[in-house]
Amino acid sequence: MEPELRLDDELCFALYSASRAATNAYRDALADLGLTYTQFVTMLALWEDDGATVSALGTRLHLDSGTLSPLLRRLADTGLVERRRDTADERRVTVHLTPRGHEIRSDVAQVQHRLHASIDMTPDEVSTLRSLAHRFCDAAGTRDANA
Repeated sequence: MEPELRLDDELCFALYSASRAATNAYRDALADLGLTYTQFVTMLALWEDDGATVSALGTRLHLDSGTLSPLLRRLADTGLVERRRDTADERRVTVHLTPRGHEIRSDVAQVQHRLHASIDMTPDEVSTLRSLAHRFCDAAGTRDANA
């Protein structure tokens, strides 16, 4: 007999729903800063590794060049980052935070603190959830070792 297929019993749907809920929670607060969620996570990656190559950013964020290039162009147009060609190898492009890109870090941190405070979970529960999400990504082979 085939097992019953129920949407609410599916791990993939629970993860999908949680991902959408997290993205939606950030949407309005980030819009006030002129950032989309994807731009926000890109800025997080750059605050950790300013001057990363475009390809390294794509790997870290799980974004293909067709998505990442326009995203970086918009961030550059708003004055948060600049792209530079490597003088030794012009095929390599690195992404650097501008002074304005560094300045908005504290505003973004305030958004994070407000949203984290609004979640009805203990720090240990949040840590466990994050750990389980990383384990799932590792098992699915989709997590970057640097994440």
